[in-house]
Amino acid sequence: MSTDTPEAGVDETADAPSRAELAARVDELEDALAETTADDDGKKMSIIATKGTLDMAYPPLILASTAAAFGYDVTVFHTFWGLDILHEERSKDLKLSSVGNPNMPVPNAVAALPGMDRVTTRMMEKKIEDNDTATIEELLETSLDMGVEFQACQMTIDLMGYDEEDFYDGVTTGVGAATALQDMADADIQLLV
Repeated sequence: MSTDTPEAGVDETADAPSRAELAARVDELEDALAETTADDDGKKMSIIATKGTLDMAYPPLILASTAAAFGYDVTVFHTFWGLDILHEERSKDLKLSSVGNPNMPVPNAVAALPGMDRVTTRMMEKKIEDNDTATIEELLETSLDMGVEFQACQMTIDLMGYDEEDFYDGVTTGVGAATALQDMADADIQLLV
C-alpha cells in the first residue's frame, strides 16, 4: 500500500476554506485592525515653556513644529516669562541676556555694562535675518497651522496683568496647571524648556 495517497473516503479539502473565503477573512481582519488603530491617538508631545528671552523662544517653537510635522499631537504650555512668546507685542521685542551666558562672545564684566543686552540682542537678530531663519511670529503661525496647541497659563495671565486679547489668534487661554499636568501624563514625550 502506498503512503503517498490519502486514505480511501477522506477528502482533505472538505474542511479547508476556499480562496474567496480566505480573501474575505483577510479583508475582515484588515478592517478590524484599521478600526482598532483609528482609535489610537498617535504620539503626543507636551512642552512646558517657562522662559521668554529671544534665545529661549526658539527651542519650544522648533521642537513643536518639528514634532507636528512628524505627526505628533503637540501641546505647549507657556507659563511665567514663557508667556511673552505668545503675546503679540512682547514677542516682537524679546531680548537676549548677555550676563551669565557662557556662550556670549564677551566677558561678564563687559556684558554687565548698560546697553549690552540691547547690543547682543541686535547681534542675534542680525544673525537670524542673515541666516533667513524664521521669526518667532512665523514659527508660531506655522505651528498653529500644523495643529500645535499653544496654551497660556491663566495664573500667569492674572499675575502679569495681561489681557487675553493680546495673544496671537489661536492661542488657548484660561489653562491651569492641572490641565498641563494631565496633558503631560498623557504624552509620550514631556519637555521642560
